[in-house]
Amino acid sequence: MNTEILVRFLLAALWGGIVGMEREYHGKSAGFRTMIMISLGACFFTIVSQQLGGEANGDRIAANIVTGIGFLGAGVIFRGGENRVSGITTAATIWTVAAIGMGIGAGAYLAAAYASVLVIIVLAVLPYAEQLIDRISQTRTYVLRVRFFENAAEAFEAAMKQQQLLVKRTGIVRDGGLLTITWEVRGAANRHDQFCTSLHTDPRVEYFAY
Repeated sequence: MNTEILVRFLLAALWGGIVGMEREYHGKSAGFRTMIMISLGACFFTIVSQQLGGEANGDRIAANIVTGIGFLGAGVIFRGGENRVSGITTAATIWTVAAIGMGIGAGAYLAAAYASVLVIIVLAVLPYAEQLIDRISQTRTYVLRVRFFENAAEAFEAAMKQQQLLVKRTGIVRDGGLLTITWEVRGAANRHDQFCTSLHTDPRVEYFAY
């Protein structure tokens, strides 16, 4: 029994460490040591839960791991500029590594191994697929400050549509002789870039950002 518990702890440290190395390599806030500790802790709580609860109530402690790990995951999520949220992938990884630790603690070694391999594939391989998707379709928020002229917003929207971009106007403010217009625009990355190039040479544009 003691040997089996030791094996569970070692496997929890191994799989948590493998996932943690990938996170550490990419400079994420929850890295190598953190993932090991999460996996070990979840494994230990699961073992203790089974021993205290017995066959009838073996999940009395383990059931709270899911709730508790949520607070830890929330600590790595933060809101950056332009309403961008960062850290969600790391938070999801923390949640999944805890589940892997629980699986090992419950003796589901093969399932935990499969899950760990899939996590590594998702973290290490799928970002390339994300980059491909982003080149095909990405959403940008454009802010333009232009000299006022009649139907200014419609004129720029027509230029966006010529680049096969989907446009949604989200704001327009006039300040004297200037207009500040905001859009959410979706389309291929090269189409966005061509539109931005046209703005650089447009004498009506005082400022733009995305």
